[in-house]
Amino acid sequence: MRKKISNIPLEMMNIEGDGYHLMIEAEVNNKTVRLLVDTGASKTVFDKTRLQSLIEEGAEEEFEDLEQLSTGLGTNSMQGQVAILDSLKIGALQIDNYPVVVLDMDHVNQSYEMLGDRGIDGVLGSDLLKEYDAVIYFKKEILKVYY
Repeated sequence: MRKKISNIPLEMMNIEGDGYHLMIEAEVNNKTVRLLVDTGASKTVFDKTRLQSLIEEGAEEEFEDLEQLSTGLGTNSMQGQVAILDSLKIGALQIDNYPVVVLDMDHVNQSYEMLGDRGIDGVLGSDLLKEYDAVIYFKKEILKVYY
């Protein structure tokens, strides 16, 4: 069976003149979010504060504590939670009931704000990138996923 392809535009955020952070727009529960594409992140992660504004009232109770501490994102380790997103849409790819890690990402967004940027709602990690055979095309500035 032939797979479908979705081309997602990449925003190439120039960092310090010679490096880039790759951003995409996606949707969580039909609301637009901005995600950092991070092939080095093992999991897809959302900022707890920003995610709470995207989910139904009372759903925070559905956040479950992770058994292990999360590492990365510029810190040693932190307590994370897991949530199930009712709907995650990346380009034409629609994913229902997708599990994500939920962390306090205030320190990440403060760093972006210091650069004059609005920050991110989350990180698109290698769990999703691998599952959908994602390919980054830097010259075309697109993220291609197969589903």
